[in-house]
Amino acid sequence: MKAAVHSRYGSPDVVRIAEVDEPSVGDKDVLVRVHATTVNRTDCAYRAARPFFVRAATGLARPRRAILGTEFAGVVEAVGGGVTSFAVGDRVFGYNEGPFGTHAEYLSVPEDGMIATMPANVTFAEAAPGTEGSHYALAFIRTAGARAGQEVLVHGATGAIGSAAVQLLKGLGVTVTAVCDTPNLELVRGLGADRVVDYTAQDFTRDAQTYDAVFDAVGKSTFGRCRRLLKPGGAYLSSELGPWCQNLVLPLVTPLFGGRRVKFPFPGGDREMMWHLRELIESGQFRPVIDRRYPLDRIVDAYRYVETGKKVGNVVIEVVPSS
Repeated sequence: MKAAVHSRYGSPDVVRIAEVDEPSVGDKDVLVRVHATTVNRTDCAYRAARPFFVRAATGLARPRRAILGTEFAGVVEAVGGGVTSFAVGDRVFGYNEGPFGTHAEYLSVPEDGMIATMPANVTFAEAAPGTEGSHYALAFIRTAGARAGQEVLVHGATGAIGSAAVQLLKGLGVTVTAVCDTPNLELVRGLGADRVVDYTAQDFTRDAQTYDAVFDAVGKSTFGRCRRLLKPGGAYLSSELGPWCQNLVLPLVTPLFGGRRVKFPFPGGDREMMWHLRELIESGQFRPVIDRRYPLDRIVDAYRYVETGKKVGNVVIEVVPSS
C-alpha cells in the first residue's frame, strides 16, 4: 500500500511517500480502507519530537512508528473472526493516537478502539476531522465542569480545538466569548459564539468581562496574563504545557489558595466518546471546520501549511480523491 512514512525526527521534509506492507488484521481488529485523514498539531509534534520528552513514547533516537496520522474515515475492508460490531462495507471514522498509521491507504484498528460508523449526513472528508480537535475540546469542557448558564472565553477559536469548543459549549447552553483575528470574525459568529473579540484590534486579556473559565485552545497565553479574566473560583485551561511546563505545576499549586486556578485537561478516548461525537455530528451540534484539502502525495505541503500556524479548523488529506 501507499503511505506517508518517516524514519527520523525533523521538519516536514523527513516525510516521504513509499510503498509498504498492508497492516495485519488480528482476531478483534478491523481493516479500514482509508479515504480521508488529517494533518494536525498532534502529528506535527510527534514528527518533530517536540517537546523532546515525547521520544520516551515514540522512540529515543528514531521513531518506532514509521506512519503517523491520528484521524481517519473510510470503509471496512476486512474484519477479524472475533469482530461483532462492524462488517465489511461499513463506513467508519475514528481516532488512533499512539498506534497512529492513518496516513496510509489501509489501517488496522481494534474493534473496541475509538472507531464508530460514520454519520449518514457527512462525507469522508467531513468525517475525518471530527475527532482530534473535538476530543480535546471535550476534555476542556469536562475538566472545567462547564455547564449551562456559565460564561466561557475561548482563545484560538478558529483552530481545530477552539472551533470545536465553541460549538460544543453552545450545545451545553454556555455563553461563549470567542477570540480570533479580523478575517474570521464572521466564521466564529457562525459557529455560535455570543460575542467575538478581535485580538488584532484589542488585547483580549484586558477585557472588562470576567468568566467562569478561559480555554486557551492554542496555548499562546498564560495563567498570569488571563487570571484577571476569571471570576472567583474560575479556571484557566490550556492546550499546551506553557513556559517551563507551568500548566502541569500550577494545577497542584493554585487550589491551595482557594481562588482562581489552573486545570490541565488530560484527554481520554474510548468507544463511548466516539459514539458521542458521532451523535453530535449527526445532530448538527458539531461540524468540523475544514480549511484546506490535499492529496496524500502532497502531505508534506500539508505539514508545512499546518506549521505556519495560520490554518483555520482542519487540514484534510484525501487518500481516495473525492468524486
